[in-house]
Amino acid sequence: MVGADSFASKALAAWLLVLLAWLPLPLGSTQDGPAGVLVLGCALGLAAYGALLWLAPGTTPVPPRSALWMAGLLLLVQAWAGAQLALGLSADPGQGARALMLGLGYSSLFVMLCALFRERRRLTALLVVLVASGTVQAFYGVFMALSGADGPLARLGYSHGSSASGSYVNRNHLAGYLVMCLGCAVGLLFALRTDSSRALPRLLEALLGPKMRTRLALVIMVIGLVMTHSRMGNTAFVLSLAVTGALFAWYDSRHRVRNLLILASIVVVDLLVVSQYFGLDTLRSRLAETRLEDVVVDGRVVARESEDRDDVVAYALPLAQARPLLGHGAGSFEAVFPAYPGPDVLGHVDHAHNDYLQFWIEYGALASAAAAFFVLLALREALQALRERHSRYRKGLGFGAAMGIVGLMVHALADFNLQIPANAATFVALCAVAVLANRHHHVRRVDYPPVLM
Repeated sequence: MVGADSFASKALAAWLLVLLAWLPLPLGSTQDGPAGVLVLGCALGLAAYGALLWLAPGTTPVPPRSALWMAGLLLLVQAWAGAQLALGLSADPGQGARALMLGLGYSSLFVMLCALFRERRRLTALLVVLVASGTVQAFYGVFMALSGADGPLARLGYSHGSSASGSYVNRNHLAGYLVMCLGCAVGLLFALRTDSSRALPRLLEALLGPKMRTRLALVIMVIGLVMTHSRMGNTAFVLSLAVTGALFAWYDSRHRVRNLLILASIVVVDLLVVSQYFGLDTLRSRLAETRLEDVVVDGRVVARESEDRDDVVAYALPLAQARPLLGHGAGSFEAVFPAYPGPDVLGHVDHAHNDYLQFWIEYGALASAAAAFFVLLALREALQALRERHSRYRKGLGFGAAMGIVGLMVHALADFNLQIPANAATFVALCAVAVLANRHHHVRRVDYPPVLM
């Protein structure tokens, strides 16, 4: 049999889940070898999916129409990256070709996820894999930071130090990954709610069921996020939880108090109580000591600025203004920026520490607008599911997708998570969840298995 329930379809869906779980492990797939595995894995998956469509066009699942429009926007961005190479507009053709291959990989990943995970069991499995991966990353990062042991990064020339970085080079990128995975976990927590009026079954389900396992995963990931000591990562998590939670409570008036209590427990128990023993004071100190300008008293500098990322953004703005529409070429920031920084920017700068600005510099305003429109459409799909009145599952997944998207968009103001292949691919997966939250199928079966680990 070839179709949605065929062995080939299930194997391809499993392949994508394995790929998503593997991507963060080799330093966030930032090196060419792991990034090549991402591209090759997506290419092989797309070829297999194309074969399924050819063999059984009537039974093989296809993406929703809204997903096809969104995929078209992604492909427009890749088409412009290819045009920059063909027309000689790229300042770094090598990096441009790499960015084009990665972009095509992200686009094909989005299409395949929207097609192969339209059934609720598979969609739940996708969220479970992301939550489990985030939990493993957080646990490993916290363990290495607390134990002080040398890990794989130390042998490669990187050190965990007292901050959690998981298998990533940069702790901020672990924070970005955890923000997205935390959104999935909170979404599952709301999606798996029950309305049983019997006290004992509800208590047993709360203590032994998937909600408790999801809750434990949340605690571990929040501890990991706090121990990254990433100021913008933690700010993005709290802000996205607050904004999405307020919308969720507003739309779900029947369970408003219950929902607010669950959200408050995440903030109070996880962030303020449990995390107090895992470096919350250090994070507070980093936030309080952040200085974007030198402190001058009586004409003398008594304290230097603690951040130069704002200086990088300021010096990079003329790059965007030099080619506002055409851009300097995908992946070319590292090649074109050295001519622009001033004396207060020390060391080598390979990214703008602002994804919005870097996309504008590299791709130009038109292609960047297409990418931004893709994200806005994904957020619209998530909010549409969030307003669903008759399905807790759809509302929960809409909440999780919206929270993860908003969180990473906030983090993008001061970092470059979307330049990290593992995080960019996970963000694309989250956008696919946003589409499927309200556009998936639910096939009820007698042997429906328990979910979440």
